[in-house]
Amino acid sequence: MINILTSWLTLGPIEQQLISFNHHNILTGECFSHQVAYFHQQLIESPHKKWLVSCDNSELFAIGLCAALIAGKDIILPSSVQPANLLALNDQFDAVLSDKELVSNKPFIPLEALADLPKLPWPKSNDWGCFTLFTSGSSGEPKAVTKTLAQLDSEVSTLESTFAKHLPQCSIISTVSHQHIYGLLFKILWPLASRRPFLSELIEYPETLSYYSNLFSQLCLISSPAHLSRLPASLDFQPQMRAPSLVFSSGGPLTYEAAQGIKQCYSTLPIEVFGSTETGGIAYRRQYQEQQTWKTFAPIQIKQDENDGALWLKSPYIEHDSWMKCNDKIQLTNDDEFILQERLDRIVKIEEKRLSLVEMESLLHTHPMVEVARLLIVEQPKIQLAAVIELSQSGKEYLDTKGKLSLNNIFKSYLLTKFERVILPKRWRYPNQMPVNRQGKLVQSQLLALFTHD
Repeated sequence: MINILTSWLTLGPIEQQLISFNHHNILTGECFSHQVAYFHQQLIESPHKKWLVSCDNSELFAIGLCAALIAGKDIILPSSVQPANLLALNDQFDAVLSDKELVSNKPFIPLEALADLPKLPWPKSNDWGCFTLFTSGSSGEPKAVTKTLAQLDSEVSTLESTFAKHLPQCSIISTVSHQHIYGLLFKILWPLASRRPFLSELIEYPETLSYYSNLFSQLCLISSPAHLSRLPASLDFQPQMRAPSLVFSSGGPLTYEAAQGIKQCYSTLPIEVFGSTETGGIAYRRQYQEQQTWKTFAPIQIKQDENDGALWLKSPYIEHDSWMKCNDKIQLTNDDEFILQERLDRIVKIEEKRLSLVEMESLLHTHPMVEVARLLIVEQPKIQLAAVIELSQSGKEYLDTKGKLSLNNIFKSYLLTKFERVILPKRWRYPNQMPVNRQGKLVQSQLLALFTHD
C-alpha cells in the first residue's frame, strides 16, 4: 500500500492544489506552502519540543500542524481548551501554537493568516514529529495516546483504498472538530493527502449545510450521530434536490431510524465508522437493516473474548503488534464482521464527545455542597446525561432557601471549569439519601427511577 500521507508531506502540495475554502476565500497549495514554511522556520528556531496546537479554523490548524510535524515537534492536541483541562495538561507541553494565547506562562507563537510572506520552498524533514491526543481513561484522568506519523499514514492510506471509489473530486465539509482523532483524520490529514479541498469553517447549522450542498455537486459530509440524528427533522424529512453525495458518521453508533432518516433526505445511507482514539478505525457499516453488522477495515484482525464477550483486535494503528482488549462487547458473526453490543466500562459518549463518568463525578465530589454524586445515562424521553446528588448539610440548606434551579446552575458553573457545556448533565435529582442495596452499593434501577417523572 502506498503511504499517501508521508508522500504528500515529503513533496508538499502542487501550486494549483486547492487546500481549503470558505464562503469568501480559497487557499491554494502555493499560499499554503509559504505559510507552512514561515511557521516551520519559527518552530525549528525554538528549543521547545512539545507544542500544544489548537485552532478553531481548520485552514490555520492544518498550516500549524504541517509546520510542527515537519519540524519534528511533538504535537499535543487537547480534547478541549477549558481552563481546568489545560491546567491538568500543563506538564505535557512546553509551548503553544494557536490562534489565541491559551496559557500565560508558556512561550506562544500566534497562528494567523499572514499576507505578503516570502516565497520559501516547502520545508523538508529529517525527523517527523508525532501526535499526542488525550482521552478519558477508566480512572477518570486524561489518558495520553501517542500516534506516530506511520500509524496515521497507515490509517489514511486504508481510508483512501476503502472509500476512494465513492469520493470522485469531492470537497469535504464537517460538523466535527479536528482536535479529535476522527476530525483530524477525516477532515485534515486524509483530504490533504488525497488532494481534496476542505471547508475551513465548522458547519453548525442545517442552513449552512444546505448552502454548501447547493454550491457543490460532489460533496462529502463528515459528521456525528448527534448532528445526523437531528438533521432529518430540520429538513422536514423531505428529499433534498442537492445533497452530499457521501456522508460519514463516527463517535458512536447511529440508530437505525436516524440512518434511514438521512437516506430519506439525502438518498444515501451514511457510512458509520467505529473506533476510538486508542485504536483508530476498527470497522465500518451502512445500515441496510436493523442490527447491521460491522465489517473490519482490511488491516484489522479481531476475535471475541470467551468470558465477557469483549472485542480483541490487532491493528497497525496502535503502538504494539500484540492483541489489544477493548471495552466493547461484541457478537462475532464472521472472521471480519461483528454486531456491536454494550460498553463494559463507564466511558460514555455525550454529543459524540467521550466522557468518563468517574472523572466528572470526582470533580463533583470536591464541591462543598456534595456528599455523594452519581452520573448515569437516561434514555427517556431522549438520551441525556443525568446527575443524582446526595447533598451535604450546606447543600441541603442552599436547596431549601434558593431552590433547585439555582443549585443546578451552581453545579453547572463548577463543572464548566473542566468540561464543555455540551456534555454537562441535563437533568438533576437531589434525594435525601442515595438508593443502595444491603451491600451498600448503588442500585442502578432505583437511580433511573428517580427520572421517571419530571
